[in-house]
Amino acid sequence: MAKEWTGERLETFVLHDITVEHLHRYALAKEFVAGKTVLDIACGEGYGSQLLAETALLVQGVDIDESVIAKAKNKYTRKNLSFVAGSVEKIPFEAATFDVVVSFETLEHISAHDTMLTEIKRVLKHGGILLISTPDKKSYSDMAGYSNPFHKKELSEQEFRSLLKKYFRYEEFYRQNIYTASILSNNNPGIPTIYDGDFNSIRKITQPDPLYFVALCSDEELILPSTSFFIANGTMEKALNQKEKEIRNSLTYRLGNGILYPAKLLRRLFRKPAN
Repeated sequence: MAKEWTGERLETFVLHDITVEHLHRYALAKEFVAGKTVLDIACGEGYGSQLLAETALLVQGVDIDESVIAKAKNKYTRKNLSFVAGSVEKIPFEAATFDVVVSFETLEHISAHDTMLTEIKRVLKHGGILLISTPDKKSYSDMAGYSNPFHKKELSEQEFRSLLKKYFRYEEFYRQNIYTASILSNNNPGIPTIYDGDFNSIRKITQPDPLYFVALCSDEELILPSTSFFIANGTMEKALNQKEKEIRNSLTYRLGNGILYPAKLLRRLFRKPAN
């Protein structure tokens, strides 16, 4: 039986754009966690914590849903990885425990933003790093006319920046979008040129409005990795195969195929052989 996705949190059977967005964030996080103690707060089913544990010294996944944590403990069993139930508003660890805290797509799910940031700052060691993402309210909701039922309080860019400035001396922003794209690469460093268009027109564009912000925060200066791409051909191929399988297994497809089968058989029988 196919699993049903509620949309509340990403799970590993979900294969589409959202999958790529989340994996790219964890790819960025892996640049900062090698040999470090890491907290993945609101870790969900644990796939991200598992990815970080490939290089981190220790990763602790925390989520408020006890049933999700129980599944994560069974699914991911690295020696340097553990899971515990807990809330972002009351993180179940002592002060100054972690070198890095990761919190992706969590902030918008609660209203007590200051409580969450106070708790994150408490459990971070001096000079530790927070990687945090949230949707841009302007692009994600206002311009799209969309209201996510799982979101309690979304932020604009200025609101997000102002919140982070209250707790950290330095904050650096990435803007995240997802596209169907082609990459032309060479050995020259620098920001890539962005094109947009169709058969009628092609034009250069500046960076478009982001759908998400990914921020890096610390009380010490940060060195940021450059603009990056996440190539998801394998994920998208799996998604297409999964969708094709679902269609072929659907009652509508089977009924339609059954109705058309006699006609297909007759066509094959009376098709004139090619010379």
